Amino acid sequence: MNPSLIAFLVVILAGGATALQAPTNARLATAVGSPVNAAFISFAVGTAVLGMAAALMHTRPDFAAARSLPWYAWLGGAYGACFVVAAAWGVPRLGVAMTIALMVGGQLLISLILDHFGALGVPRQPLNLGRIAGVGLVLAGVLLVRRS
Repeated sequence: MNPSLIAFLVVILAGGATALQAPTNARLATAVGSPVNAAFISFAVGTAVLGMAAALMHTRPDFAAARSLPWYAWLGGAYGACFVVAAAWGVPRLGVAMTIALMVGGQLLISLILDHFGALGVPRQPLNLGRIAGVGLVLAGVLLVRRS
């Protein structure tokens, strides 16, 4: 099977998991009293799952390489925490589709900026009309989801 097709399928399934994660954590937030508590539990479970996966796969971190990373390379978990808290908070107020649509819109806007400037070590991909139109269509989709 084509490696690009496999990558597409894996990423699509991960996106689907994100849509499942939002209402799951919203339900958890109701039970435990806040989206922050729900995110904490979610990350604890995720950490346990990742620990088991690392053990099963016999992966070991390269601590020397990790120490040489720039400071911002350590912020991924903080971004993830913001995402999980916002999703757990947003779903009961906006619904799953609107919450995810807004999150995807925000992701795309920041992605265009990161790509354009080659920020955080990503390959530089300058803005062009097609990329701007693509994000604009997704943002238009957010408005359509809202009106439905």
